[in-house]
Amino acid sequence: MDWLKIVLPLVIGLLAGGVSMYFFGFKKGYLSRKQTAEAAISSAEEEAERIVDEAKKDAESKRKEIVLEGKEELHRLRSENDKEIRDRRNEINKQEKRVQQREEHLNKKIEQAEKKLEQYNARMKQADDKFEEAETLKRSQMEILEKISGFTAEQAKDQLMKSLEEDLIHEKAIKIKEYEQQTKDEAEKKAQNIISLAIQRCASDYVAESTVSVVALPNDEMKGRIIGREGRNIRTLETVTGVDIIIDDTPEAITLSSFNPIRREVARIAMERLIQDGRIHPARIEEMVDKANREIEATIKEEGEHATLEANVMGLHPELIKLLGRLRFRTSYGQNVLKHSLEVSMIAGAMASELGIDPAPARRAGLLHDIGKGLDYEMEGSHVDIGVDMARKYREPENIIHAIAAHHGGVEATSIIDCLVQAADAVSAARPGARRENVESYIKRLQRLEEIAKEFEGVSESFAIQAGREVRVLVKPETITDDQMPFLAREICKKIESELDYPGQIKVNVIRESRASEYAK
Repeated sequence: MDWLKIVLPLVIGLLAGGVSMYFFGFKKGYLSRKQTAEAAISSAEEEAERIVDEAKKDAESKRKEIVLEGKEELHRLRSENDKEIRDRRNEINKQEKRVQQREEHLNKKIEQAEKKLEQYNARMKQADDKFEEAETLKRSQMEILEKISGFTAEQAKDQLMKSLEEDLIHEKAIKIKEYEQQTKDEAEKKAQNIISLAIQRCASDYVAESTVSVVALPNDEMKGRIIGREGRNIRTLETVTGVDIIIDDTPEAITLSSFNPIRREVARIAMERLIQDGRIHPARIEEMVDKANREIEATIKEEGEHATLEANVMGLHPELIKLLGRLRFRTSYGQNVLKHSLEVSMIAGAMASELGIDPAPARRAGLLHDIGKGLDYEMEGSHVDIGVDMARKYREPENIIHAIAAHHGGVEATSIIDCLVQAADAVSAARPGARRENVESYIKRLQRLEEIAKEFEGVSESFAIQAGREVRVLVKPETITDDQMPFLAREICKKIESELDYPGQIKVNVIRESRASEYAK
């Protein structure tokens, strides 16, 4: 505890000395720092004053420079503006000069136009004066002419118009004749060329057949054997063949009659075989007819195939080929229909080649155009309708079907193939010797031709000549003039075309003849 008493005062003394020393040193440092700060502040103030003075000096110099530059720029802008104003004034002066010159030029033109107008008015006045003089002179001349001629102005005008109209009719008639002759020459030359080339390539044999077939017998005793006991043989023949057997007074011949050419041909073949064999009884008759049927079927197929090869038509349906073969035994006005179809096919193909188009469709349509005649004696309807149905049934092209339908004018021809088939059909049918025409219908057609011509005013007589292919018309010379003759011929042709059906073409000749007769006594 003693040592505590000794140390404690010592520690307290030390602490009191330290504290006093600390406060003394702090006061001394504070004073030193204060002096330093005051010196720094004073120095900073001086430096700030110096900087401000320098800034003022720089600002003054900058201001002077800017003012100087502004004055220079203002001077430059004023110079440029003055120059631009001078240029614009010069340009305006130039434009004013040009406008002034144009005004002067326009004024001169106006003055010239006024002078010309005055001259024109003067001339118009002179023209009016002369026109009045001419009208006066014309009226006086017309009065003189009316007195001399005895016609008024209207009468003279009517006379002149009538004369001009007659001249015009005459000129029209001459032109029509020229154009008609030129067209006929060109058409005839072209048609002859095409048809001659077509016919030149087609050479066919023609056989005239009818609805009867004649079978030759070795002797008249054979007729009795064909009739048989109580007529059983002939009844069997007629039953199994479907034809009528005519046994008359014709020596060494019998006649087979039927509208069905296939049945008639079967009966003919069977009859000839029976005559050659000599054994004629019902069983043998049925056997021979059955063989003839098979032979005809084979012949029909061969004929159809041969026709397609000859016409160079490929791809036909087998049933159409058979129908073509059946045409071998069919005739129309004495013309064999298969031969006719082949001829039409060849002519149509040849004409198509000459016209520069594909001949294959024309040949095909020409070959099939009468295909309906192979069934027209078994089915109802015209051969055209039947042919169209058959062609559609066996999927022929639409243009071929339309050509079949149009070849007799039942429907309107809409393609070149239709027209070629019509033309080829007419060429083949109208060829001399190709067909036989019923005498009664032939005479009626000739009479109707003459009647049509006589129906026109001014016709005195008409005569149908050249087998109805030409009509000669005699007209009254006091009624029909030469210039009216072409018009009359054309009107007669139009009426013939609209009222008559005829093969080929009919020529109309109009004849005007004046005669003067006197007798010497």
